[in-house]
Amino acid sequence: MLGKKLVTAQKRGETRALCLGLGMVACSVMMYFFIGITIVPFYTKSVWTTETMCKVLKANIMDKVLCPNSEGLEDEDNFPYPCLQVWVNLTASGQEVMLYQTEDTLERNPKCSYVPDKSENSKEVKARVETIASNFKKYQTFPCYYDPGGTQTNVILSRLYPPKGLLFAFLWPTLMFTGGCLIIVLVKISQYFSVLSAWQ
Repeated sequence: MLGKKLVTAQKRGETRALCLGLGMVACSVMMYFFIGITIVPFYTKSVWTTETMCKVLKANIMDKVLCPNSEGLEDEDNFPYPCLQVWVNLTASGQEVMLYQTEDTLERNPKCSYVPDKSENSKEVKARVETIASNFKKYQTFPCYYDPGGTQTNVILSRLYPPKGLLFAFLWPTLMFTGGCLIIVLVKISQYFSVLSAWQ
């Protein structure tokens, strides 16, 4: 009687562990799919892949000139803000080009190097833009990214999804997938030895 209870408890534990492993594998596959349709396209679309050094030539805030967002967005997404324009000397080619914060900045407004968040009020935006401009004037030389193919003549300060960020995004689903597969394998091994011992 006691042996039957132990066998029943063991089977229940194996079933739960197997469901846990299958659930982890299924969740990791969904995470892979989500990353594949959201982050990967932005990463492959970016042409600013090569890092070089940029030297600031000028960083100007266009006084009393408000830059709206680029066309194609809804009216509620359009909001005025001071326009910061940063021009740098690209070390790789020696050209004078305009600097943008990220790839998204260029798409939102090609006239300005920095696009603030619309949730900020006008005083916060003005103070932030002035701080960014002073930092560029203070730190003249810094790493930036440019397009080695030449399709984009401008440069960006940082990539939205760098290679390290992409690898980090794939790290957690990979660990979950590996853990789920390991649990399934251990359950199957346990079942095999149970059948083997019962047969003997």
